[in-house]
Amino acid sequence: MERVGTPGMTIKNKQQGFTIVELLIVIVVIGILAALVITTFTGIQQKARNTERETDVKALHSQIEAYYAQNGYYPDINNVTTTDLKGLDADALLPPNSTTGINATAATIDSYAYIAAPSGCTTAAGDCTSYQLTAVVEGGGGNIVKDSLN
Repeated sequence: MERVGTPGMTIKNKQQGFTIVELLIVIVVIGILAALVITTFTGIQQKARNTERETDVKALHSQIEAYYAQNGYYPDINNVTTTDLKGLDADALLPPNSTTGINATAATIDSYAYIAAPSGCTTAAGDCTSYQLTAVVEGGGGNIVKDSLN
């Protein structure tokens, strides 16, 4: 028996692959997913740095209060060091991703502020009766502020 095909019909070879539209859709979806991942990751890092700032300020606050309990006065800016504040981790003096440390003016993202009062008081004279410790929070969440307990 012989098979007879329909006259005039040819078998077309189907080409395999993706069309330009399909490729563009996949690229757009991958781009959207990548943007979401990057945004989420940035927010998580910012939260972690802010948590580190809060932990540092609490540690500094407790060590400065311990200094007061032992000496009867608060340290001036020159004596807010790991030498004078026993038990303080040196990293607590540095905000995340910074080498600036602590200063006596105003807090920034890169530095904490420690302002002893009254103005011009010194550890040598033992006349610092209060202080304010400040850290700036990333993302506009306000500042972390700790005042002296006395």
